[in-house]
Amino acid sequence: MSISKENKKIIVTKFATNPNDTGSAEVQIAVLSERINNLIEHFKEHKHDNHSKKGLLAMVNKRKKLLNYLSKKDNAKYKELIDALNIRG
Repeated sequence: MSISKENKKIIVTKFATNPNDTGSAEVQIAVLSERINNLIEHFKEHKHDNHSKKGLLAMVNKRKKLLNYLSKKDNAKYKELIDALNIRG
């Protein structure tokens, strides 16, 4: 359900705006998307895991807020990120 350090490091380096960037909206959205995808795979086997479903909804809502922020701040980066992560369309 959570992501490994190596996988997270790969995601951060792929979406970072500079080498020390770990907290930009792009990086946060990419990490949340990876965690969401892992939870979706988890739910294919464990359909009645209601506690994790609550966490999934919280992550989806946080990602939605970050995506809205990014679309208002820099629409070009928003569209590029959506294409790279295959979300919303």
